Amino acid sequence: MFRPLTLMLVACLGLSACANATRDLDEMPQAIGDFSLGFAAAVAPSPQKLLVSREATPEEWVAVVEEAYVQRFDRFEGGKRYNFGLKVEAYSLPPPIVPGKSAVQIAVTVWDDAAATKLNEEPKAIAVIKVFETRLASSREESMEALAAEAALATETWMREQQAAEGWFAPAAPVMDASGAEITSEPAKAVMENTEAALSGN
Repeated sequence: MFRPLTLMLVACLGLSACANATRDLDEMPQAIGDFSLGFAAAVAPSPQKLLVSREATPEEWVAVVEEAYVQRFDRFEGGKRYNFGLKVEAYSLPPPIVPGKSAVQIAVTVWDDAAATKLNEEPKAIAVIKVFETRLASSREESMEALAAEAALATETWMREQQAAEGWFAPAAPVMDASGAEITSEPAKAVMENTEAALSGN
């Protein structure tokens, strides 16, 4: 899973610094359909340390990745909950005096909370490579936070693409009564849906 990131690290020596991925977090976000965040659960069982990199523990990656995804996606107020399964697969955190790129690759799976089903059967590989021009003044922890924030932003971009192409996060169709009026009461909706199901089975 981390071969693409390794190749990108070798090929992208000319990249310039990425913009701050948290610049929009204080703004009201544009809805992604009916999306709202249930939870973001990260794991990092054996992330590959690429090239010349400082060490980061699995526990550190789990904490920083979960925080970045919650910060970005907890702002959405759709009518249905979705969860993130996140796996840190590879990273690079070069020391300040060593030339190189800071990077992380995260495998992302989006789950429909109510249905307990995956929206993407195969995890989406989100690879981030950053040139920290101020790396001499950046700590290892700050580099990790910046990478996780970029990964969360890239995940949002991918989700919006999936919404447009695959219809992800589409609001459920309203339940209507016999007169054509929308039923908003949950017990009434259940009765109507059960009635329709029974009639369709006859």
